[in-house]
Amino acid sequence: MKIRLGYACISETISNTTSSSTYTYTSYSQEKNNKKLDQIIVSNFLALEKILIYNIRNNIHFYRLSSNIIPLATKKDVNIEYINKYQKYYDKIGKLINENNLRVDFHPNQYCVLNSVNKEVVQNSIEILIYHYNLLKAFNIKDKTLILHIGSNAFGKDKSLTRFINNFKKLPKYIQETIVVENDDKIFTVEDCLYLNKKIGVPICFDFHHNFCNKSNFNYEDIVKSFKNKKVKMHFSSPKNKTKKDIRSHNDYIDSDSFIDFLESIKNLDTDIDIMIEAKKKDEAMFKLIRELKYKTNYKFIDETTFII
Repeated sequence: MKIRLGYACISETISNTTSSSTYTYTSYSQEKNNKKLDQIIVSNFLALEKILIYNIRNNIHFYRLSSNIIPLATKKDVNIEYINKYQKYYDKIGKLINENNLRVDFHPNQYCVLNSVNKEVVQNSIEILIYHYNLLKAFNIKDKTLILHIGSNAFGKDKSLTRFINNFKKLPKYIQETIVVENDDKIFTVEDCLYLNKKIGVPICFDFHHNFCNKSNFNYEDIVKSFKNKKVKMHFSSPKNKTKKDIRSHNDYIDSDSFIDFLESIKNLDTDIDIMIEAKKKDEAMFKLIRELKYKTNYKFIDETTFII
């Protein structure tokens, strides 16, 4: 089994470089400063290019793109052309991604609630999904992936799952094909995700930390099968503390013993897996984990972030 590790959005190693610079809706509404918005967008593209070059030079093959590359893109009263105007940046960054075989994805934020009971929230969620799809398309990413939580639990889990299925079926097929569902830490378990896989065929991104907080019975083989011909991806983080208060918060770093135990539990799966490290210290935490793996295990490292177990 080959494992590749990745991290999300921000590099702790590259100082003063972020592809997530924002322009708040409140500030924009007061200032209506399109020049400032344009400068922020360009800054985000340039920062993303730097981060990707850093990833390539350090053999980091798996990376989550920031959803904030284009601030305010889904706000109806912010009239912004965010594709054609910036196509040269999409082309340059997409070339970096594709020529170096990087795997990238998006994880839309908590405002994307496809199964909300509020029709306006559902419509806004669809706009958020379309925005993310448009970015992936502009980057010329072939394996377009959007990681989603199931969302609202209004009126109970059964009705909430039904709403997700019904609203999913209303999405354009090209959006449906991008969605991967993830178990959460409070309500929807891996079993619930497997139910959605059975009903609408969505793949399942297993989150170890969320399952630690919100356990269920399942077989890892079923998660692997949900991806069909795509490479499996999973998320791993460690709790800030194992107390009730902090158990859901991410730690700065990864508990390497827990990670090794997890790998040992899945090593008989006949597949390669990409694992996103969701620690607060981002790539710094990922490389600390790798150093500990090299000390504590006999895993064969192919490069800086890829190893065989």
